[in-house]
Amino acid sequence: MTDAATPLFLTGQFESADGIGHLLGRARNMLAKSLDVVLAEYEITHTQGIILWLLSTGKVATATDLARELYIDAASMTRMIDRLEKRRLTVRLPRGDDRRVINLRLTPAGRNLAGQMPAIYCAVLTRNFTGFTNEEVTQLRGLLQKLLANCSTNSTSSGAH
Repeated sequence: MTDAATPLFLTGQFESADGIGHLLGRARNMLAKSLDVVLAEYEITHTQGIILWLLSTGKVATATDLARELYIDAASMTRMIDRLEKRRLTVRLPRGDDRRVINLRLTPAGRNLAGQMPAIYCAVLTRNFTGFTNEEVTQLRGLLQKLLANCSTNSTSSGAH
């Protein structure tokens, strides 16, 4: 562990291919591609699968909630919701107390597909984490949670880029 005075990252030592940001992005993209290959059978993308699953949990109800949770711009989210609605996996319903707000609901087909997402995602993760121990996965999860907490704190407390 380094002390606060010792920087973890130095510009002069930056190596693009070995940089932590590059590796995180590449790992994320490769996992997404692995999921897209499996989910092609269901004619959805990994992001659409996550949307279905999130709606099934009841933790999100609107396109705005989804866009915020997934860090996707509103226009892209609208297009994804349009595709899911066209496939009859979701429907848009005006909220009773405020008709300006549109809630998203899963159709029976959407609920059925959403129910399959955990098993599909776990199978893909299991394949991609071959050779990892339970302890390594637990450690990685903890490190990523720490990174996300730092990113969340830093994005709200600083306007610097």
